[in-house]
Amino acid sequence: MSTAAALPARSGQVLADLLPASRVRDVALVVGGAALTGLAAQIAVPVPGSPVPVTGQTFAALLVGTALGARRGFAALALYALAGVAGMPWFASGTSGFSVSFGYILGMLLASAAVGALARRGADRSMLRMAGTMLVGEAIIYAVGVPYLAYAAGLSASAAVAAGLTPFLIGDALKAALAMGVLPTAWKLLKR
Repeated sequence: MSTAAALPARSGQVLADLLPASRVRDVALVVGGAALTGLAAQIAVPVPGSPVPVTGQTFAALLVGTALGARRGFAALALYALAGVAGMPWFASGTSGFSVSFGYILGMLLASAAVGALARRGADRSMLRMAGTMLVGEAIIYAVGVPYLAYAAGLSASAAVAAGLTPFLIGDALKAALAMGVLPTAWKLLKR
């Protein structure tokens, strides 16, 4: 029986592909990705003047997409979103259902698929490519989240940017830097 560390990393693979393939593996990865995102959402810091807190869920969503690939990443974030809408209290700060920040969750769903597709093309194997991957993911999250915030909260476009984008840029840069170190390092360790 081969182990994940013994399997060679090939182009077109994401980290999850190094585990022995099975439907059970895929289901476990999807459920685990949703749970990781739900747990990371509990790391929430209120932002003065914004209905959107700083959370760990965006980092988790991008990490899940990159590590699991586009299909499993999308499925994990879809499970996360559907369970939260159904009442599971695992959105930011233990909330559930629809809120003014739900657009960011929809953006995370799309971003997880995009970064997963980029990872399958090797974007998670170097720091520079990982930085670009995280920027693409964050841009998708904001492209959906900020307009949704403007609509749901009745804000102008400039007010939505001020409340739902600007306060988060430094934190997102830190999250991207963390991802730039974690994923390429994981690949290097697995190649040994």
